[in-house]
Amino acid sequence: MTARKPGIDIRPEGTTFTVFSRHATSIELCLFGDQGKNELCRLPMEEGRDHLWHLFVEGAHAGSRYGYRAKGTYDPDRGFWFDPAKLLVDPYSVELDRPFHYDPRLSEYGVDTADLVPKALVTDCQTLPHRAPLFHQGGLIYEINVRAFTMRHPDIPAGERGTVKALTHPSVIAHLKRIGVSAIELMPITAWIDERHLPLLGLSNSWGYNPVALMALDPRLCPGGVRELADTVAALHAHGIGTILDLVFNHTGESDNAGPTLSMRGLDSLSYYRHPHGHPGGLINDTGCGNTLACDHKVVRDLVLDSLRHFVLHAGVDGFRFDLAPILGRSHHGFSADAPLLQSLQDDPVLADRVLIAEPWDVGPGGYQLGRFPPVFLEWNDWARDTMRKFWRGDERKVGDLATVLSGSSNIFHSTSTRRTRTVNFIAAHDGFTLADLVAYEHKHNEANGEYNRDGHDDNHSWNNGVEGETHQASVLARRADDVKALLTTLFVSRGTIMLTAGDEMGRTQKGNNNAYAQDNALTWLDWKDADVDLLDHVETLAVIRARYSVFSEIGFLNGNGDVHWLTPHGDIKSVADWEAPGNGHLAMILRSQDRHSCEAVLLAVLFNRQHEAKMFHLPGGARRWHAVIGSGMTVAPRSVSIFRAVDDGSFFAEGSAHG
Repeated sequence: MTARKPGIDIRPEGTTFTVFSRHATSIELCLFGDQGKNELCRLPMEEGRDHLWHLFVEGAHAGSRYGYRAKGTYDPDRGFWFDPAKLLVDPYSVELDRPFHYDPRLSEYGVDTADLVPKALVTDCQTLPHRAPLFHQGGLIYEINVRAFTMRHPDIPAGERGTVKALTHPSVIAHLKRIGVSAIELMPITAWIDERHLPLLGLSNSWGYNPVALMALDPRLCPGGVRELADTVAALHAHGIGTILDLVFNHTGESDNAGPTLSMRGLDSLSYYRHPHGHPGGLINDTGCGNTLACDHKVVRDLVLDSLRHFVLHAGVDGFRFDLAPILGRSHHGFSADAPLLQSLQDDPVLADRVLIAEPWDVGPGGYQLGRFPPVFLEWNDWARDTMRKFWRGDERKVGDLATVLSGSSNIFHSTSTRRTRTVNFIAAHDGFTLADLVAYEHKHNEANGEYNRDGHDDNHSWNNGVEGETHQASVLARRADDVKALLTTLFVSRGTIMLTAGDEMGRTQKGNNNAYAQDNALTWLDWKDADVDLLDHVETLAVIRARYSVFSEIGFLNGNGDVHWLTPHGDIKSVADWEAPGNGHLAMILRSQDRHSCEAVLLAVLFNRQHEAKMFHLPGGARRWHAVIGSGMTVAPRSVSIFRAVDDGSFFAEGSAHG
C-alpha cells in the first residue's frame, strides 16, 4: 500500500481527502453545493500516520467544492489558532471557485467565514509527457505581469484581457518573437489576497506576491485553471518560447498576528510558520510581510516540492523563479546552500532539469546571499543592475566594474567547480523604477499608494536629465531616449542570462512610482497604442545581434585569455591607470565570436561613450577593417554604445596586444 499524502485522490467510486495537522484535536471536511454558497455537510476525518487526517467520500467527483474546519485550542500567544468557525482552504488545492477578497471578519475569532472563503474544487489533473525545458542560460527572460501586460492590448478580445490565455494571442507571440524572448517569466499567478490596508485605500494588490494557496491558480488571471496554463505553455512552446513561473514560498497572505485565518494558520500555525525560539506566539518576519514559511519543516518542504512537481507534470512549465529565495534555505541556524529543500530541488527526478532562478535576498539576518546558492541556480544580480545604472549615471571609477559585469560577474559567481556565470543581468524589474523612469526621476513618487511616499526604495541610482518627471522639453526627452538606448545596449551585450521587464522596450512609465504593487489601473497597464516605436525598433535590433553573434549568449567568464581585449579610445590596451582614472567614461570591448548567419569567425568591437560629447575611437586595423552594426563611423555619439564587426583573421588576439 502506498504511503498516504496530503491532497486529494480521485477514484471512479469517489475521492479521498487528506490534510496535515499535528496539533488539531479534530478536523472536519466541509462539502458545498454547486454555487459554493450552501454548506451541505460536515464530515469528521480520521487521523492517521504522520498527522495526516483523511476521509474517503463516495460520489465526490471532479468539480465538487470543499474546505476544512479544524478544532483545537485557541491561544494565539501559544501559537494555537484553532477556530472551527473559520473555513480553511486546502494547502494542496489546485483550483478555487473564486478569488480571495479581504474582509475584517476573516480575523475575528468565532465569526463564520464560509461565505467569504473560496472553496477548493476537486480537480483531476492530466499528466503531460515529459519535455526538456526550452530555455537555456544566456537567453532573454521577459518578466510579465499578466494583467498589466494584456489589459490594454487592442488586438486581444475584451473577455480574454488580463488572463493567461491572452498570452497565446498571435499579436502577443509576434511581439515576443520580435524582441527575441527565450522565455516569459510570469509574476505570481497563484491565488493571493490583498494586504488588509489596501481595501481601505480603495487599492488592490496587482502583483500577486501575497499568496494563500501555493498551487491553486488565481481565478482572475487563470479562470480555466491548470488546463488554461498548460494550453498557454504549449502554445508558447510551439514558437520556441519557454515559460517560467515566479512563485512565492516565503510567506503567505495570512500575514502577522492580526491577519486573516484562511488556511495554514488555522490548520497548524506551529508547523507551517517559523516562530522565535521559546515564543510560539510570535512570528518570525524575515520577509517583511508578517510571517515566514517554515521551509525547514517537512510538511512545508513537501508542499513546496509537490507544488513545483504539479506545475511541471500538469502544465509543462520550464522552470521557476523563487521570490526571497534565502527563505528556502533558512532554519533557526540561518541560511545554508545545503539546506534539505535546496538539495531536494536538485535531486528530484521531476525537477532536476528545470530552470531554477533565485532572488538571492530577504530582509532577515544574513539575508543577502548573492552568489551563494547551489551551482544549478541562476541568480538575480542586483550588483550588475546597480553597476550599469551607476556607470551611465556618471559615477566615478565604475568602468572596471562595468567590464566585470560585461564579462559575467566573476567576482560573484566564480568557483573552481564551475567556470561559468550564473548571473541574471537586468536594469529594471517589477520592483523599482521602470527603465524610462530611471532616467526621468531622481526621487520616487509613490503618493498614489496611500503611504505618504514612505514605501519603496529611496536609493535607486537614478537621474532625471535636468527635469524631474514629465516634460515637453525636446532636449531633455532626447537625452532620456539616448540613455535608455545605451542602458539597453549594455544589457544586451553583457555575458550571462539577461532579463527585460515587459513594456520597458516600449518606454513604459509609472510616473515615478517605484512600488506600484497596489496600482491595478492605467498607471501600470501597458499602453500598447502609445508605444515608443523607435525604442522598440532598437530593442529588435539588439535582439537580432544577440541571436546572431554567439559570444553574447555564452556563459563562460571572459578572462582576457584570447577572448576579450579592453582598449582605450586610442586603441591601446587599458593600463591600471586607465582603469582607475577619474572622469573615465569610455571603454572599447573587443570580442571573438562566431557569426551564426555566415558561420564566419569575427571580431566585435563594442564602444561605450558615457560622456556628453562625441568621442573618436581608434580600432586595430583602421576604420576600413570595421563595419558598423550599431552606429556609424568611429566617432561614437554622446551617451551611446556603438558596435562594429570585422573578419577575425587570427592576428589580433594572437599578438596579445592592440595597435591604433
